[in-house]
Amino acid sequence: MRVVTVPCLKDNFAYLVVDEHTHRAAIVDPGEAQPVLDAVAREGVTLAAIWATHHHADHVGGNKDLLAALPDLEVIGHTHDRDHERIHGLTRAVADGDEVTLDGLRATIIHNPGHTLGAISWWLPAEAAVFTGDTLFAAGCGRMFEGDAPMMHAALQRLAALPPETQVYFGHEYTEANLKFAAHTEPGSDAIAQAIARASAQRARGEATSPSTIGIERATNPFLRAADAAEFGERRTAKNTFK
Repeated sequence: MRVVTVPCLKDNFAYLVVDEHTHRAAIVDPGEAQPVLDAVAREGVTLAAIWATHHHADHVGGNKDLLAALPDLEVIGHTHDRDHERIHGLTRAVADGDEVTLDGLRATIIHNPGHTLGAISWWLPAEAAVFTGDTLFAAGCGRMFEGDAPMMHAALQRLAALPPETQVYFGHEYTEANLKFAAHTEPGSDAIAQAIARASAQRARGEATSPSTIGIERATNPFLRAADAAEFGERRTAKNTFK
């Protein structure tokens, strides 16, 4: 597997997930179409599918134009988003535990309700990678637009239970701001200080901070480290107004 990060909009990440044997690819969360089409041409791959993590427009806003250019694309999202007609062009609805294949690549669906009720992560265990959309960020998590604190806490704990070497490909470049809140929440943490230095150097070089790893998130993410849903909810509320 090869993963190509495709910046979209202001601070979104889409990802080309490429089978290196067949050179066919899926695009995770195309917030807009043209950067994806440019990446497909540049990388010399054939785009076969759209893998959506949730229905928000900054993650699936490119579906319509991609389908206009490539009408045979398979578009996959959660059953909740199918039932509420929230993802343009959806051709296949999936639920927790379902498997999706792209040639030699195999992804398992993890349902992560909280940010939205149909939020999912795409976990490729053989490739040690997970695409989390807006559920899990580096040092952060998404706001709860449709779910509640117990729901979101449970979703994050499921991701935290993945193997520590699992690479986490997340939906937005929020890392430096998230780490600032993490340092405020857990002052004196060496792991957070190291993560801040690493992210600062990446951004200074013009690099994305994605991916992280589950191991790094266990050590630095205040939302994964919350003891229970109540503490998670307190931290999420505090982050909403943190400057």
